[in-house]
Amino acid sequence: MIKAVFFDFYYTLCVWGKPLEESLQIIAERYQFEIDWKRYTAAVENLFAEASDSDPTTHSLLGTMQKIVDSYCEFVRQLGVQEHAEQMAWELLQAGHSLFAANVATLYDDVVPTLQRLRDDGYKLAIVSNWDTPLDPLAERLGIAHYFDIIVASHDERVRSAKPDPHIFEYTLNAVGVSAEEAVHVGDTYEADIIGAQGVGIRPILIDREGSQTGRWDETIRILAELPELLNVPQ
Repeated sequence: MIKAVFFDFYYTLCVWGKPLEESLQIIAERYQFEIDWKRYTAAVENLFAEASDSDPTTHSLLGTMQKIVDSYCEFVRQLGVQEHAEQMAWELLQAGHSLFAANVATLYDDVVPTLQRLRDDGYKLAIVSNWDTPLDPLAERLGIAHYFDIIVASHDERVRSAKPDPHIFEYTLNAVGVSAEEAVHVGDTYEADIIGAQGVGIRPILIDREGSQTGRWDETIRILAELPELLNVPQ
């Protein structure tokens, strides 16, 4: 019997409102810099590869922020910036990083009604997220923190484990007080969410809001509002 529902955070419950391209264009105009858009695709791939490559087992918040600043500096330099790269990097962080720009984070429309229904139905709820800064304050600002029994971020010093590593799921199971067989995990990333949950015996559900992962996993939903009915289907 399912007693608890775990959720990924980004692209499952929440999305960032302002695209990087928009913030970059505003900053480029401010600094009278012409963006080399031909270099943009390769530069942004390197940016997110570097910015997300933070080991939670050795994590320090200041150290991670420095890595992210350095990554953004290199990003704007790859676009042809010669001067003021560090200052521009900080402006990009203030426009888009969760530590500075919580106001541009928005919930999907189906999140609050679904969380409320699941709560009313008696499920325990948790967030299990690969997140490199404190996540509770952001959930509080979004008005959803009170729905969850616990909010677990990978780089929290009490956790230090990122999906698909088993420990982050086991930590959450222990905190909520359920067994793996009594939990489901909903997330948008196959490698982290589906493989990770499956590895510890939690039932994984893929949410594919953009319809880009058709056929990848048997239990797939397009919107979160489909979840309560799916939980009522016998397995």
